[in-house]
Amino acid sequence: MALSSPRRSALSDQVIAQLRNQITSGEWPVGSRIPTEPELVEQLGVARNTVREAVRALAHNGLLDIRQGSGTYVLATSELAGVMHRRFADADPRHIAELRSTMESSAARLAAERRTERDLRQLDALLARREEAWASGVAEAFVAADATFHLAVVAASHNEVLTGLYADLGDVLRDWLREDIGQDLRPEHHMDHARMVEAIRAGDGDAAAAEAAGYPFMCLRRPAAAGG
Repeated sequence: MALSSPRRSALSDQVIAQLRNQITSGEWPVGSRIPTEPELVEQLGVARNTVREAVRALAHNGLLDIRQGSGTYVLATSELAGVMHRRFADADPRHIAELRSTMESSAARLAAERRTERDLRQLDALLARREEAWASGVAEAFVAADATFHLAVVAASHNEVLTGLYADLGDVLRDWLREDIGQDLRPEHHMDHARMVEAIRAGDGDAAAAEAAGYPFMCLRRPAAAGG
């Protein structure tokens, strides 16, 4: 982790900015434990109280989760994502499915109209990675690959507002999928998303939207289903 040494007087603000950058850049992924307080003191070259103040500020904003006796963990990638996570963590699963269906079907329709060749290459690569993660049998790897794939579909809509909102909801959606699939990836619950990608490639907005709209509800209809 390459953190520059703060030089101005507002040390706490600078440390907050540097720690936030570690989160938003992906250096510290959601769910990971950040370095300990003594480690941060050494890396940043600032006083323990300054580090503690910065960590508490980011925890207050919803980016970090301080767990006594365990450490401090990344909870969200932005302040808004943190708010979303706290607000909807206990939401009705059907309501989450309805939200996913609405957002992802609209995005898939737009993606069929606006996708570029670069978008299609990325979707192909991420779809392959999703299948590899499923074949590995590791539930958490599949959750990450599936979420990345769906975000890429939304990004292919080239609607920055929709993409930003979906990204900020990402932690909520990952929690929903994580709970839905459990620890075991069952072959009978696999969902092939290739038809949606082909519909986007063909510019068939109706087919792409229909495919995307149905996936969340297929998860709900079967226990321990997978592949949101």
